Amino acid sequence: MLVLGIESTCDETGVALVDDGCRILSTRLISQVPLHERFGGVVPEIASRAHVEVITRLVEAALREAGFPPEAGPPPVDLVAVAHRPGLIGSLLVGLTAAKCMALAWGAPLLGVDHVHAHIYSAAMRARPPFGLVPAAEVLPAVSLVVSGGHTALYASSTWGSHRLIGATTDDAVGEAFDKAAAILGLGYPGGPVISRAAEGGDPKAVAFPRTLLEPDSLDFSFSGIKTAVLYHAKGQDAGRGAPLRPGLKVADVAASFEEAVVDVLVEKLRRAVRREAAAAAVVAGGVAANRRLRARLERLARSERLRVYYPDLSLCTDNAAMIAGLGFQLWEEGLRHDLSLDAHAMTVR
Repeated sequence: MLVLGIESTCDETGVALVDDGCRILSTRLISQVPLHERFGGVVPEIASRAHVEVITRLVEAALREAGFPPEAGPPPVDLVAVAHRPGLIGSLLVGLTAAKCMALAWGAPLLGVDHVHAHIYSAAMRARPPFGLVPAAEVLPAVSLVVSGGHTALYASSTWGSHRLIGATTDDAVGEAFDKAAAILGLGYPGGPVISRAAEGGDPKAVAFPRTLLEPDSLDFSFSGIKTAVLYHAKGQDAGRGAPLRPGLKVADVAASFEEAVVDVLVEKLRRAVRREAAAAAVVAGGVAANRRLRARLERLARSERLRVYYPDLSLCTDNAAMIAGLGFQLWEEGLRHDLSLDAHAMTVR
């Protein structure tokens, strides 16, 4: 079953053709980082306009790469899958409108996919030859941790289409906290990669940043406190964001200590969730799942808890359309159906 996937939930436009939920025939992605970096974050108006400008030619490029040049006629697409929640509403509408047009023109069914659920599914996809899919019976049921610029949440996952929310952030998403810490330290945008690079030469024990764990049994997250702690440590108690860094500040030590504190919280919350749900497997997905320190700590957790931990291939950690097409195939197989009345939702519908 050949599925065209479309991803436009935030600041990346993605199109992919995936066969039978796992074999990636083509995948194209255009990042908007150059458009947003001077603002230190995503500007919704700019994001939606940028999607409009590139999505048609991105579809054509993906089709051509997969061996279906547009001039040869309608491609043999069996299903058009599109991320229709959650995300920036303007960005979502661009992708959804494009998907509806293609489904109508090609006579293919349309299916909406939850972007966060697709991140979880990506951990089962083998993105490089030999292509394949880790069997659902091996991965599920599992506790799933989704960590990205817009999402930090824990789920009890029973099937690819069934995920019960058991923990969420009360303020910033973890990726947003990385962005803000990087901005304070003058390291650039996006924050995750630049913080990790700076941390390589730093001492993770140099600064005792707070680990906000909330109540002893809580599975929720809070990262606003550590963001403020970084600001006060780097610039002084009464300084604003525009103030210079304190003389003699070792940015590498601050970056390493910040990263270690955040990873401590993520690992501890996952440990609590695994024990509460009596889970034998965990999925860790989203852009922050590419963080090397987090992966190293999770491997230790896996050994101590006798836990199977699954991550996406690095190419599938950030937003992409292959995961949308892959999950679309699975949901279609499970019997989910939509039509052209499908709407976009800024939040996950529960």
